[in-house]
Amino acid sequence: MSFIFGGGSSAPAPTQSGSSVVTQREAPGVEARKLALYDEAAKLAAQPVSLPAIQAAPATAAEQAAFQQAAQTGTGQPTVTAGIGSILGAQTAAATPLNVSQFFNPFQQFVTDEINRQAQIGQTRLAAQAVGAGAFGGGRQGVAQAELERARLSQVGLAQQAGFQQALGAAERQRNLQAQTGLQSGQLLGALGGQQQQLRLQDIQSALQAGGVQRGIGQAGLEAARQTQLQRSFEPFQRIEFLKGILTNLPTTQSSITATTAPGSNPLAQALGTGLGAYSAYQFTRPGG
Repeated sequence: MSFIFGGGSSAPAPTQSGSSVVTQREAPGVEARKLALYDEAAKLAAQPVSLPAIQAAPATAAEQAAFQQAAQTGTGQPTVTAGIGSILGAQTAAATPLNVSQFFNPFQQFVTDEINRQAQIGQTRLAAQAVGAGAFGGGRQGVAQAELERARLSQVGLAQQAGFQQALGAAERQRNLQAQTGLQSGQLLGALGGQQQQLRLQDIQSALQAGGVQRGIGQAGLEAARQTQLQRSFEPFQRIEFLKGILTNLPTTQSSITATTAPGSNPLAQALGTGLGAYSAYQFTRPGG
């Protein structure tokens, strides 16, 4: 059995000297245990070993939620669309003709009426003076009246011009303010839409990272269970190897079995004697033999 267990006292091959055959054997108890262990190992080796399959942990709930969020498009799009509309409205407002009339000073007509009233008072005073001087309807009165009228028209024109310039400036400021406000609002809404998209991506990344950690923990559990099953599957082989080490290092003795045939005997008798010797050796090595 030294070719299986190694070490110990080896049993040399049978030697033939004349008509004698000498067989070296280990102590019966040791050899019987080695044979029994060999039979157990042979049976174990003939049985298939069930190896556990490699399993992959499925995606976690956090990862599934991240996948669903990533599949949804259009995040921030309504905000961006509103921003584009605001910018287009600002462009339209900038090209809209000015409505100056709505910015006229409501006291403009009062100023005009006051100029006319003062001019009428001057005309009345001038006529009274002409009557008192006995020159009513004369050329000098006509010149004076014409000068008063020119002054009135000049004052009315200046007052209306000033009112129009004020209204025009107010209308331009209002239009510029609307255009600028619409442009700024559009830019802010566009930036806000981009921020919404970035925040959505950050949420997805955070969910993927958290889910990846959870899946890693689950994968570690699956691998630990697989290693446990592998250890259980190979435990019988390890037990055989353990017993083999014990039997290899057991102290043992040797015994010799000699089968002798008489010189000149016939071949049939010699073969029969050899067979009986071998059978006796086998019976000697069996457990309990």
